[in-house]
Amino acid sequence: MRPRQRGGHLGLLLLGYQLLQMGLDNIPPVTLAVLALNIYLFLAPLASSIQACVSVQQACWNRDWRRLLLAPLHHVDDWHLYFNMVSLLWKGSRLERRLGGAWFSYLLITVTLTTGVVYLLLAMGLSELTQDSSYSLQCAIGFSGVLFALKVINNYYNPGGVTNLMGIPVSNQIACWVELFLIHLLSPGTSFIGHLAGILVGLLYVKGPLKVTMQTFAGFLTSDQFNAGRQYYSYTGHSGQSAWPQPNPELHAYTGGLSEEEQYEEAIRASLNERGVAPHDRMLYGFVNAEELRQRRLQRFDQ
Repeated sequence: MRPRQRGGHLGLLLLGYQLLQMGLDNIPPVTLAVLALNIYLFLAPLASSIQACVSVQQACWNRDWRRLLLAPLHHVDDWHLYFNMVSLLWKGSRLERRLGGAWFSYLLITVTLTTGVVYLLLAMGLSELTQDSSYSLQCAIGFSGVLFALKVINNYYNPGGVTNLMGIPVSNQIACWVELFLIHLLSPGTSFIGHLAGILVGLLYVKGPLKVTMQTFAGFLTSDQFNAGRQYYSYTGHSGQSAWPQPNPELHAYTGGLSEEEQYEEAIRASLNERGVAPHDRMLYGFVNAEELRQRRLQRFDQ
């Protein structure tokens, strides 16, 4: 298991502060449950990062299909967890309010599993097309692929608006694509294939095939019928008024006005610099070569 670094729990403390600022009673139940599960598995992981990450080698060749469930629910460190969970907090709350808890939980499970499968298909396809087996060895971990899918779906149910990317306003219709390439350019070690898989899964839902399949599988329960019961999942604050997440001026000041992706990049740099980790020893966020990481750990052990 990857040892926790001393002083490396700042991200976890900030996440707790963020949850308390919003108020646990203002977070819809499914979103809160998923947040709690991710935090619990960070504190008491079922497997180390290298044993939880998903790759073609591990899932397909070695038949370790449980990684499709383990990978999105485990994180490299507390900053990785923090930024993914803050993103889930806003996207999940908004979608759960729109869809209702029953359909949102169904959607979340489906998207999580489908994103992992699409990632494996993309990695296998790239390995075949390029005759480069390294794509089959890249090991993905974290919730960011699912979050990209939720971003696409959220933009579908809440159309319009713009996203501020590095000071440039970008239409939400294309923001996920711009973010995909910006993140990859700014931090090549992040999960380009995993993020792409998430976007494709989101498009599969909003363009029809995945949504129709879900409705068919659910039988007589359609998305509209789920929506009809969404008031059961509505929450109000202590004042009795709607208390769903709204832009928080204090939060905006705290984050320096950075977008989610810009915050994520800053967290990566700060976390790595804070720990004083040598460049060749850094565990890259999202995707790593599993065999290479094992060799690095063996070298550190020998030293």
